[in-house]
Amino acid sequence: MIIDGRLLAKEILARTKLRAARLAHPPQVVAYVVQDPTPATVSYLKIKAKSAEAAGCDFAESRDSDFFETADAAIVQLPTNAEGATLLEHIPLDKDADVLSKKARDAFARGDSDALLPPVVAAVREIFKIHGVNPEAKRAAVLGDGWLVGNPCAVWLRQAGAEVTTLTKESKDTVEVLQAADIIISGVGVPHLITPDMLKDGVVLIDAGTSESNGEVAGDADPACAGMCSLFTPVPGGVGPIAVACLFQNAVTLAERHP
Repeated sequence: MIIDGRLLAKEILARTKLRAARLAHPPQVVAYVVQDPTPATVSYLKIKAKSAEAAGCDFAESRDSDFFETADAAIVQLPTNAEGATLLEHIPLDKDADVLSKKARDAFARGDSDALLPPVVAAVREIFKIHGVNPEAKRAAVLGDGWLVGNPCAVWLRQAGAEVTTLTKESKDTVEVLQAADIIISGVGVPHLITPDMLKDGVVLIDAGTSESNGEVAGDADPACAGMCSLFTPVPGGVGPIAVACLFQNAVTLAERHP
């Protein structure tokens, strides 16, 4: 089955909007933006502004380093410069909807009861929940160990009882590990790195990698991989929209906790 991430995102945003409507005021979500945003950053911000509206949130951009003071949920838009990277660590834990500060990431890794899931992890959980995928005792391969996709997904899979192998460019047994995996999550940003011959039939393949190939957005998995998978997320239109929806789901959760 090929996952329609846009449709699932709409469902999450609709549920989130109902929660937001119960609050005294719409949740205020503020995104800190570097002085000279790239065209890609401008596009991401437009997507977030549209999703915020669908989630019942007020969304604003800021170039003020104290941007989090007026927010229910604060975001540092990536990619960012050195100043923005420093600001990540100053986002209060109770406003970090993106789970980007070390405090928020550590709380998630510890499994704290009130810790938010990073948006990509929350997106994977939504997909698994809807389609009845239980990671417990499954062999999982995670490509990449970055702090946006690979590391948090590996942490969550281990918390859920999976046997997890993280693969990086230094790994020597990548193909063997992939061929044995029941679940694969990839976030390395290498176009069509994963090919059908690397997969066993019926694998769950979550492609969270985004890059460019011949002028078009591409994922880490060759689209032909879908024929081998019981679940497959395409790029674009797979994990990405769901993760954005989960970001605003987190924002509403934080707003609900504020007095």
